Amino acid sequence: MANPAIEQVRRFNRLVAERIGALEDHFLGRSRPLGEARLLWEIGTDGADVRDLRGRLGLDSGYVSRLLRLLERQRLVTVRVNAGDARLRRATLTKRGLAERRELDKRSNAVAQRMLEPLSATQRETFLSSLAEIERLLQASMVRFDVEDPRTATSRWCLSQYFAELNERFDLGFDPARSLYADTRVFARPSGAFVIARVRGRPIGCGAVKFNGKQPAEFKRMWIAKESRGLGLGKRLLDVLENEARMAGATAVRLETNRTLTEAISMYRRSGYVEIEPFNDEPYAHHWFEKKLRRRR
Repeated sequence: MANPAIEQVRRFNRLVAERIGALEDHFLGRSRPLGEARLLWEIGTDGADVRDLRGRLGLDSGYVSRLLRLLERQRLVTVRVNAGDARLRRATLTKRGLAERRELDKRSNAVAQRMLEPLSATQRETFLSSLAEIERLLQASMVRFDVEDPRTATSRWCLSQYFAELNERFDLGFDPARSLYADTRVFARPSGAFVIARVRGRPIGCGAVKFNGKQPAEFKRMWIAKESRGLGLGKRLLDVLENEARMAGATAVRLETNRTLTEAISMYRRSGYVEIEPFNDEPYAHHWFEKKLRRRR
């Protein structure tokens, strides 16, 4: 059986266990709970920061700390201050921990193999393609949208990815310094809101709204990573921004976009946005849209 097929099955199993909260079960016939086994796998051969482990698994810090202490007592893991950043703790597998992880890999591969072997070639193809779609949908259901300061490292990273894509797609490139609201401070509370989309702690999108008192709020900097598109996340981000504007007292929202962003233009129209005359002098815009907001009941 090809390794990619086995890994696809294993990815699905990991996501399901994480999503249904099965991290207190026992795993693969070993004398430890699934939570401990999964943590060994996530730490990996290179080690991992404890903060990143919490984000990846969606677990609270207290539970992760308890699991790590148990693994330390079993001499499978060491936890020390990160040499590059004293504010962080880094978990590393010991020689014994690496051996246990290899055994877990071996047993996980065997479980996946047993799931696939009874199926015909056609059934196996259907099964694996279905797993791929379910995996994407599970990941979509795990996306969180949080309001953050637009000047954090994560916010700046999202914006840099967005600007790089615009520079690639726009006919004449894109220079953020020429665009409106180059100073991202206008999107910080209380004058606005900057939203970051994350899945398992990893940023995959962003969007901003600028409040204008009684005038329509303005949306800017909406971006979803290429690998996360096709899951309805753009519409969900739009809904989050609309809700932020609504809570700030806006009765309408406006946005502008470039003609090359055809997918975004289609989404805006499907979402009730109506094209209007230009309301600003954004140099990269070809279309301007507005939508009236309904009050939440």
